[in-house]
Amino acid sequence: MPPSDALTGILTGYDEVRAPRLLVLANGVPMTAPSEAVVTSTGFFGADRFRVRAALVGDAAIWAGTPALFMDVQMALSPLGGFVSLVQGNADSVSIDPLRGSLTIEGRDLSATLMQARTQETFANQTSSDIATKLAGRHGLTASVQPTTTPVGRYWELEHDRLTLNAAGRSTTEWDLLVTLAQHEAFDVWVSGTTLNFQPPDTTTPPVLLTAAPTFAGPANVTALRLDRELTFAGDIVVTVKSWHSRAGTACVQTAQTQRGAASSQSYVYVVPNLTPDAALQFAQHKLAELTAHELVATAEMPGEFSLWPRAQMQLAGTGTIFDTVYVIDEVERRLHARQGFSQRVRARTSSTLG
Repeated sequence: MPPSDALTGILTGYDEVRAPRLLVLANGVPMTAPSEAVVTSTGFFGADRFRVRAALVGDAAIWAGTPALFMDVQMALSPLGGFVSLVQGNADSVSIDPLRGSLTIEGRDLSATLMQARTQETFANQTSSDIATKLAGRHGLTASVQPTTTPVGRYWELEHDRLTLNAAGRSTTEWDLLVTLAQHEAFDVWVSGTTLNFQPPDTTTPPVLLTAAPTFAGPANVTALRLDRELTFAGDIVVTVKSWHSRAGTACVQTAQTQRGAASSQSYVYVVPNLTPDAALQFAQHKLAELTAHELVATAEMPGEFSLWPRAQMQLAGTGTIFDTVYVIDEVERRLHARQGFSQRVRARTSSTLG
């Protein structure tokens, strides 16, 4: 999760002296000799991941016998810059090489605790935000939750609304349930630090500018760039939603589609229970936007920094192609190595290609 002032609209700082620093806390204690850290932040309803390598200092038996490790991986751009916590979470594995004197720790952010929590619980007459807040508190997480108003996964019996796990989706863990609810609400769900976020997409923050070649806005700020176009989504796309409303005893069919006049088209059909016509149309439009967003994908390599994060928008410029457009960031992988420096890889898909 970026600090509050991280998104500035344009990447800056490339003329400053860079002396990146790494701080890794293991159960609150700074590790003595970390040599490398890789942190992968994702926007795919998954856990952020980390890998830390360090010199094996002290008795290997201490690391071999530790029952649990809570890790906090932090990086800074310069001796004067403050550390930014990139990920906090429990270690999943510890690898020790006693002959070479090295240690590797891998793990995930705190969404992993929800992924490991199996549930068959029934949440009667509760909204998505009620459930998200309850599950956050259950795991000691702060809840940053946008209130919702409609009970989800509902079915009707004797005029009473009820909500069961099976009605919300085929969920087997608390994280599966949250993802199902987020998709139902067209929300995002993720964990940053010790906070569970259950929010609609942010469309108000200006996109950060990435330039593949010098422009009026400044010099190029990427070192490598890959542009992919999925031709399956380049033609017209038709999304049909069918729903039967059990209380009203009526069915509805709603369609959303692109209007490109292409020679070929792809059709997708979704069957969703208990939607009103307006809700079915909204669902179809959301799925259409979701599908078309995968037509253009950009992957950039660049010096490491803290302005780009999953779910934020970025503007690509300087390619002279249709790829010069606005994207939503899917994944950022940051790598800080003692000898090779601080770099990152950013993967993003178009925010919308409807039309």
